[in-house]
Amino acid sequence: MLFQLVQLAVSIAAVLLLALLAHQLGLGGDVRLRSEAQARDEAAAALGGFDAVEVAVDRAGIGALLRDAQGRVLLLRRHGAQFAARLLDSHSDTRLHQNFLTIGTSDPSFGKITIDLGDRAQVWAASLRRLGA
Repeated sequence: MLFQLVQLAVSIAAVLLLALLAHQLGLGGDVRLRSEAQARDEAAAALGGFDAVEVAVDRAGIGALLRDAQGRVLLLRRHGAQFAARLLDSHSDTRLHQNFLTIGTSDPSFGKITIDLGDRAQVWAASLRRLGA
């Protein structure tokens, strides 16, 4: 009985130590885009040389659309504790529903994301039609 209590105490201590270590490393946090500046930084890190001139961040901070001076459009989406990015080459997987824009890419592993752009959703949906079909 004493051995089982000691084993239980050691197990609980080990779990608490791992939780503390994860917290100290910043793992498992709620990763969100907090500003357009952060979205620009994430885009530049994902695609070197991408200098956004127009940015639309999802209201919940889970994704963003960015356009550069060349007209390229980059989609940022939360992927675990980081952000993933893809250049959009087509508007064929884009659907607009009120303030929500559902966007897919030609990369099936990237999946689709639905972002809330508010009043800007219609403007971005119309501008994405200029991308190849």
